Amino acid sequence: MDSSIHQWSDLFLQILERLPLTIFMLITSLLVGLILGTLIAIIRIKKVPVLHQLMTVFISFSRCTPLLVQLFLIYFGLPQLLAYFGIYINDVAPLIFAISTFALHISAYLAEVIRSAYLAVGEHQLEACYSVGMTYSQALRRVILPQAFVLALPNMGNTIIELLKDTTLAFTIGVVDIMGQVRLIIGNNYGLGMFQVYVVISIIYWATCAIIEVLIHQFEKSFKKGHVNVAKS
Repeated sequence: MDSSIHQWSDLFLQILERLPLTIFMLITSLLVGLILGTLIAIIRIKKVPVLHQLMTVFISFSRCTPLLVQLFLIYFGLPQLLAYFGIYINDVAPLIFAISTFALHISAYLAEVIRSAYLAVGEHQLEACYSVGMTYSQALRRVILPQAFVLALPNMGNTIIELLKDTTLAFTIGVVDIMGQVRLIIGNNYGLGMFQVYVVISIIYWATCAIIEVLIHQFEKSFKKGHVNVAKS
């Protein structure tokens, strides 16, 4: 019994060693994707000529092609494409390619989330900002985007959880995250103990997703409370 408990705990520790790398990929991809998604949403809302059409095609491509294909296109295809122009990036770490792919992929989804939240705020808010002398950028920063962010939080939470699960593909290009660690453990044991390993990683992903859900819920409560307090004051 003690030996069995030791084996399970050892498995947890081995896999958890790589959890910080997975969280780093998640947070970095999310931040970059959020910035890109906001810019794409604004371009589509304002219908900027040429850029609007390009971003529409980008969103369609990102949402309608498998993420694994996008990852391979960037990891294997981008270096070959840039090599034609005398730019060589073969020595770039696989982690950079993985984060870049995840950020671009999630930006397409976040752009639609932010755009729908922006439209839900309503044009009257923008007109009210103009009436007190704000510019469009000031209205975005001070009024529109903060409200849209609160409205977008539930959908953003779902997108973040999906992104966490998508990071499991990083091991296909050599990134040793928690999924890559699992593959190494199984390989070193010649395929023995696969059930235990996959039970452990399932629990770790489940627990991490549960924590993300709690954090998103707390953010939502605190932001809504803040808006209520401002409204009452």
